[in-house]
Formats: sequence, C-alpha cells, structure tokens
Amino acid sequence: HLPTPPPLLPDPAAAAVLSPGTTANMAAVLTRPTPGTVQCFGRKKTAVAVAYTKPGRGLIKVNGAPIELIRPEMLRLKAFEPIMLAGRSRFKDIDMRIRVRGGGKTSQIYAIRQAVAKALVAYYQKYVDEAAKKEVKDIFARYDRTLLVADPRRCEPKKFGGRGARARFQKSYR
Repeated sequence: HLPTPPPLLPDPAAAAVLSPGTTANMAAVLTRPTPGTVQCFGRKKTAVAVAYTKPGRGLIKVNGAPIELIRPEMLRLKAFEPIMLAGRSRFKDIDMRIRVRGGGKTSQIYAIRQAVAKALVAYYQKYVDEAAKKEVKDIFARYDRTLLVADPRRCEPKKFGGRGARARFQKSYR
C-alpha cells in the first residue's frame, strides 16, 4: 500500500484569489503567466516561432543558443533586422527566449524575425507607453510589413493529370 501524495497547492497569492472550497478555477490560477511577460508568435509557411519576453538585461536566445549564432550565416542578418531597426537600446532591458519549430531553415528565420518584432511591440504596448509602441510599430511597418503581419501564401497541392499543381502532362492528338 503506497501513501497518497499531498495535494498540489497554489502559491499563497493565488490561494487568496480562490474562495475557500473552490477548485474550479485552480488550473487557471496555476497556469497564469508571470507578471512582466509577453508571449508572441511569428509564422512563415509551416514554421512557428514563439517569443517569450520578460524584463532582463538584453539577452536574446533562439532554442537556447544566442541569436548571434543563428544558422545559416547568410540569413543571420534577416533575424537581426527588427533589432537593428528598433535599435539595440530598446532591447537592453528585456530578455527574449524564442522557440522555433517546423518548416525549413529560411522559413524559421522569417518566423523568428516576425516573433521578435511582434513581441517588442506587444511588450511596449503592455509595459511601456502607447507613443513608444506606435513609434516602434511604424518603424517596422515602413521597412517591411511582414515583420508584423503573417504571409498567408502556402504551397498549392499537386493534382492528378500533371507534374504539379497547375502544370499538365503534354497532350497528343496522334
């Protein structure tokens, strides 16, 4: 006979939110994001990058590695675009952790740059002021709209009767 484990209790601040005897919203309290954080995603084709932003000292990591080590090197500049456009000074007091999966290398880098740009705008909206957020958003929108808005284009599926989505096999009458 094994002893029963003690019940999982929320932190004292969350316990104050719950009225005695209610466990209906316990899951909501336990999964509430920590204050000062913003979570944003970027997409390109099938690649999805999620950027977790919190107050910090200017660290930006992609899948646990610094953004400076992103590969391929030829596209590294693309990932740095939002940082260079907004200026390193805007990133000096926040930390970003980016998780990216799916798609190919190029799509992943485009998803990363979109996630970084959207996360900075969302962080400024939530924790700085509206004027600074609008300024950053305008900088991004003027340079490249895909920094803030996802590209809806997808690969069209192949159909029968041809080699691709639209190309048909050659027709012969004789």
